[in-house]
Amino acid sequence: MRTKSATQYSTLQMGLHWVIAALVLFQIVFGEAMTRFVDANSEGGTVSSTDALVASAHFWSGLAILGLVVARLVVRFRRGVPPHSPKTMPIAALAASVVHWLFYALLVAVPVTGILTYYGLADLGDVHALAKPAFVLLIAAHAGAALFHQFVLRDGTLTKMLPVRSDAA
Repeated sequence: MRTKSATQYSTLQMGLHWVIAALVLFQIVFGEAMTRFVDANSEGGTVSSTDALVASAHFWSGLAILGLVVARLVVRFRRGVPPHSPKTMPIAALAASVVHWLFYALLVAVPVTGILTYYGLADLGDVHALAKPAFVLLIAAHAGAALFHQFVLRDGTLTKMLPVRSDAA
């Protein structure tokens, strides 16, 4: 689904992309602290101060991701996105769109399931935990495609999300 066309992502879109990416990376790397925190609390055990701190950061980062994704979607629908390169085959363009919308779905669903799990719907914890491998797969596909466009097709796709002029690439 393409909206109004732009030749490059705006500075705001780029900033939101990279801040969300950094927060998701933090969540993937340090998310197990939240699991240890929840398990210790439910079993009456003690929680290390490090796990408590990182679990708190996990919670607040999840809320930040949710808010930033809502902002990103608003900007996307108002400003649009750059078109695919003419070198992109239609099936690859479709795959790119599917991956982007799967990211958006996860970026909304994962914080929501995390919040609901934290506040009492413990059964959603297993659903929430499935996000880690899903994100890793999507990130690998997304990064791989970006690098393919940059170094094989050399079509400037990657530069649309970097703070450089796309015609300078």
